Amino acid sequence: MHAYHRTLAELEAGLPVARLSPAAAGTLELIVRRPGIGRRDVLTLGHLDPLVGLVGDTWNQRGSSRTPDRSPHPDMQINIMNSRVIALIAGDRSRWALAGDQLYVDLDLSAANLPAGTRLAIGTAVVEVTAQPHTGCGKFAERFGVDATKFVNSPTGRAFNLRGINARVVTGGPIRVGELLSKLGG
Repeated sequence: MHAYHRTLAELEAGLPVARLSPAAAGTLELIVRRPGIGRRDVLTLGHLDPLVGLVGDTWNQRGSSRTPDRSPHPDMQINIMNSRVIALIAGDRSRWALAGDQLYVDLDLSAANLPAGTRLAIGTAVVEVTAQPHTGCGKFAERFGVDATKFVNSPTGRAFNLRGINARVVTGGPIRVGELLSKLGG
């Protein structure tokens, strides 16, 4: 079954609602482990580790075109997307995991709110936002449409990090859906 792809006009009309996420503390809405190419495990409980990222995810096995030796990029260990934005783009919650991110959060991910270096606590775990851009790619366009990719990669989309942000694990620990996610030190 082919999912409906929202038009650019529909996405832009929904942006004000998507931008209502809290700035200082929000909620971890979904955890997705990627155990293999094209596979997704939706979890209620996960574990973050400074060496491997989300335990059981294949980030540490995926090469990156952004490293000289094409090894996994340490600043792209964890991909975080705003839950209101993915709800706008994907519609049904069962389609959120197709975006390919590991953490979906109700928190303002804009560059103004979460510049690189900002640390976020999720339970006892801590992640740090990195400067590596997170952009919509071919797979994203295939799954959600060309207009969705244009939307997240537009100047507005980039300023508000509508496609999401990259982070690295600073302090490992268990994370649970429904848990508070909060900015540290500000």
